[in-house]
Amino acid sequence: MDKDKEALVVCSDKSMGIGITIWDMDTGDHLLHIPTCASPSHGLVCLRKQFLVASQIHKHGSVGGGAIFTWALNKPQSPLRCYPVEAIGSLSSTKDGLYLAGGALSGNAYLWEIANGRLLKTWHAHHKSLNCLLFSNDDSLLISGSDDGMICVWSVISLLDTEDSGSLHSLLHYSSEHKSCITGLLTTSGSSISVLVSSSLDGTCKVWDFVSGRLIQTQVYPLAITAIALHPEEQFLFCGSVDGRIFVNKLDVGLLEEQFVVEEAQPVVLNGHNGAITALTFSESSLISASEDCTICKWDVVNQVIIRRFNHGKGAVTNMTVIPQSSLLSISKNQRVSNQFHASLLEKYPQPANSFKGTLNLLSFGHSFEEKRTSVDFQSTDSLQQHISDLEKKQTPAAMQMKVETCIENRIWATRMTKHVMEMNKHLQSRLLDLMECRLFWSTQIDSPTSKKRKMLKVESSILEGEEEP
Repeated sequence: MDKDKEALVVCSDKSMGIGITIWDMDTGDHLLHIPTCASPSHGLVCLRKQFLVASQIHKHGSVGGGAIFTWALNKPQSPLRCYPVEAIGSLSSTKDGLYLAGGALSGNAYLWEIANGRLLKTWHAHHKSLNCLLFSNDDSLLISGSDDGMICVWSVISLLDTEDSGSLHSLLHYSSEHKSCITGLLTTSGSSISVLVSSSLDGTCKVWDFVSGRLIQTQVYPLAITAIALHPEEQFLFCGSVDGRIFVNKLDVGLLEEQFVVEEAQPVVLNGHNGAITALTFSESSLISASEDCTICKWDVVNQVIIRRFNHGKGAVTNMTVIPQSSLLSISKNQRVSNQFHASLLEKYPQPANSFKGTLNLLSFGHSFEEKRTSVDFQSTDSLQQHISDLEKKQTPAAMQMKVETCIENRIWATRMTKHVMEMNKHLQSRLLDLMECRLFWSTQIDSPTSKKRKMLKVESSILEGEEEP
């Protein structure tokens, strides 16, 4: 397999026995089958092109105990099986693969650190089922969408502050402009602003400046929109609908200051499916669409024709992702891997904030996973401070991030020590009160008339006994 070739990864939610299928994008050849997987929509992510992570769902729509499976692509035997405290549906990971976010049917959200599996944060993000999760392009924001049309934007830095238990401190913006279930989220950078695009079953796609939370544009369609994708180079928005049609519109936000509505414009329409569009994604040059008709189409979007059609007769595809075929190559023991990455079992419950050991992974905002990252094996405060000062001299962004994380760790340590001292004080106070009560009780017993009578009787009886002995 050539390193520049691509592979298509698909899965369904119909049955655990269907599993994951991987095809060659160019030839349509079957490359690999991974058994035991049934993942809901938005429930499959690829970590740094090395791992597949999928939330699991049983046949009749009930999520299977909140299970999350992780497979290494170069060695996809039995997966790492993790069982969170409740059912998890949608998943999203940062571009560098350090953090994984999960959304529950209850509206709760979870944030894990992949390398050691720590559950960093859990909070009640929405009142309805959490359908979509997405990290921004620079991994600084987490966007969530729910079943009631609500969209929330969260600060990742605030979420990583494990001592801060309040979710409101992490919430930057929220909107309830959509009138129905959120079906898709994606981000892109315009000429002057960072843009969030959301789709909904209310038949609209909305374009936001997600830094300020301002609504820029609303595109109205005649049908419910079930999936969206954005061309990686040209600013064209592809919107899949419930009848299988894919609408194509130019996403031109420019320097807009006021919002406007595009009322059922005349978009380009791609026809090739007989059922609702369930997923859309892009390879290097082509649009990939999946439908409830159990087919996947590879499109030439310029000529608006289907290049190749894949049949997935086992069930409708709910998730798709494109990976390089080189990710499937097994790595020999003697081969050194420069970007080696490890995934761990995800914790079910959050651990004490200062209980982790090992490497301190730095969140590198605005950098892709191919770039070099800073990983510090911390052993003492002095060595850590020395490393920070060295990075400051080089004026690297990692120095600022390390300072933030060091301050957070110091704050966590101080807070826990304060709580520990307060608990010890409470314990000592209770012991002191017990001792005082005992002393008061015995002093009252000694000074009471009954105790004096008992003493006199004891003395008299001892005297009488002494007289009788001779």
